[in-house]
Amino acid sequence: MEHSVTSTRNVPIPAARDVLQLLKPITWFPPMWAFMCGAVSSGSGLDGRWWFVAGGVLLAGPLVCGTSQAVNDWFDRHVDAINEPDRPIPSGRIAGRWGLYIALIATLISAVVGWQLGPLVFAAGLVGLAFAWAYSAPPFRFKTSGWIGPAVVGFTYEGLSWFTGATVMLGKLPPTEVLIVLVLYSVGAHGIMTLNDFKAVEGDRATGLKSLPVTMGVNGAARFACAIMAGAQVVVIALLALWGFNLSALIIGALLAAQFAAMPKLLRDPKRYAPWYNGVGVTLYVLGMLAAALGLGGYI
Repeated sequence: MEHSVTSTRNVPIPAARDVLQLLKPITWFPPMWAFMCGAVSSGSGLDGRWWFVAGGVLLAGPLVCGTSQAVNDWFDRHVDAINEPDRPIPSGRIAGRWGLYIALIATLISAVVGWQLGPLVFAAGLVGLAFAWAYSAPPFRFKTSGWIGPAVVGFTYEGLSWFTGATVMLGKLPPTEVLIVLVLYSVGAHGIMTLNDFKAVEGDRATGLKSLPVTMGVNGAARFACAIMAGAQVVVIALLALWGFNLSALIIGALLAAQFAAMPKLLRDPKRYAPWYNGVGVTLYVLGMLAAALGLGGYI
């Protein structure tokens, strides 16, 4: 096993299906959704900007997010050997240093695509890439903290992707209202990331990763996740109503009420029902993002 992570000599090029698994396509949806919300919140039409939109979706999902997954799997290969031994790197299907090389190549491609989309998008892409590496790689390795790690992921997956979508459409900085809402949804996403940590409690505890389910216990972490997600949405609702986007505020309020109805089941057995709540509560949360974007963009 030691040879497989220190050398690529005589190691075959990984199969395409294993590279795709390494990049975890299922994780691309949140930043791509946030990018779409950003584009909608701009209120701009697509005329003449199809290339920028397509490039931005590619940048937010398969490229920057895919890069973050490759970086994470490389530097977490020992953790995955406990939590998910069938992943491409710990299983040996991506052997030698190919995991690292894939992350480096994806970083370079992401930077090139970002450059083609304009200086603001390029800068946002570089920030996202920097956090992708700092999250998993020494010396920062933000993921070892249950507070900083989820905040970084929430900021990049939701806020930075939303910012990129709005910037691609406008060609300039988004309005203040859009910036405030994307920051609030980034804060609330801390709870989503905390819920994702429930699946790896044993491995995190064994390897010293201080996720909130490890440091606060699963019950405390679940209550915190619900509180931070709900609190962010309450502030969004209040601001949208203050700014006159009453229909958006009403829709998000209804979606939040449905989340409150689902929370008791999660809190009864957080470790068991965290995946269920990710499918129900988080879906309602991101639908609220779209409702906010539609209001800000002048569509409702």
